[in-house]
Amino acid sequence: MRVFIYEYMTGSGTGRESDSPEHSLYIEGRAMRDAIAADFRLIPNTEVFIFADKEAPVDHYTFNDAANNADWTLIIAPESEDKLLSLAEEVWPTGSRFLGPSSDTLRLTSDKLALAEHWYDRDVPTPFTTDREPSTRAAFPIVWKPQDGAGSTVTFLLKSAQDVSDAKEQLEAEDHTGPMIVQQFVPGRAASVAFLCGPAGQFPLPPTFQFLSEDRFKYLGGEVPIPSELAERAVKLARRAIESVPGLLGYVGVDLVLGSAEDGSRDFAIEINPRLTTSYVGLRALADFNIAELMLKVAKGESPGELKWKPGKVRFNPDGTATSVADSAPTTA
Repeated sequence: MRVFIYEYMTGSGTGRESDSPEHSLYIEGRAMRDAIAADFRLIPNTEVFIFADKEAPVDHYTFNDAANNADWTLIIAPESEDKLLSLAEEVWPTGSRFLGPSSDTLRLTSDKLALAEHWYDRDVPTPFTTDREPSTRAAFPIVWKPQDGAGSTVTFLLKSAQDVSDAKEQLEAEDHTGPMIVQQFVPGRAASVAFLCGPAGQFPLPPTFQFLSEDRFKYLGGEVPIPSELAERAVKLARRAIESVPGLLGYVGVDLVLGSAEDGSRDFAIEINPRLTTSYVGLRALADFNIAELMLKVAKGESPGELKWKPGKVRFNPDGTATSVADSAPTTA
């Protein structure tokens, strides 16, 4: 079996330089790429090939040639500007199976406004979302972010009219011209649930906490597992969120906010990441099995069977390092 892994940031060189505004996405992309590639290489009789860091972007001929020679293709890419969808569209005509969602599902989950409206219609709790510009008379606090963003790029928590003015100046300084949305701010604990999705169903992995900066929601890493009562609420809501979206396949992440109400009535689904997420580096450190191998099994329509997890707790960082909280022993890809 041959598996082709293409990670957009490292494959194209985008964000390579440390002073680039996209450098954090580059760091996360490299961490995910290295972790999943290492796990696929552990599968017997499996050849893995990737595009390593290059000075020049990979051209489409080379990309298509690689996909044509693979049994499976896994793409890790931001949803912004349809990057993930465009790359998937390059794979579908080849002889490789795409380890990801359908085109309609990618379009829906990549558009945060469309996904919010989709959830409204299906009674999935999600913050009120609109494409109107933030007003100085808004019911603060509110969140202003790209309609198709990834990695908290140009994302702002606005608490006052002055914050609106400052954010607009910052948006211009960062040269962002894409569509933006305003979202109701919901207080609580940021969390995520990853699922392995396939024809036989959606199988949750242990929920993780997300560590985010307060002003720009910059991703700082995470922790797994979380307290059992919060984990039950997280899986329940995340399952509702993904079961309302047909066509999901492979590794899928659901971002949530878990509120203060113990009955989960203040919990909200925020977005779906239809691809590998950085939580993979923490989950693989806790797993007593190969998540990549199980991902393929589920994608083929098989049941994953019993999932066994190691005891203890793992904290993980955007660069791919993971540390056992119990013994402080670092683990990397």
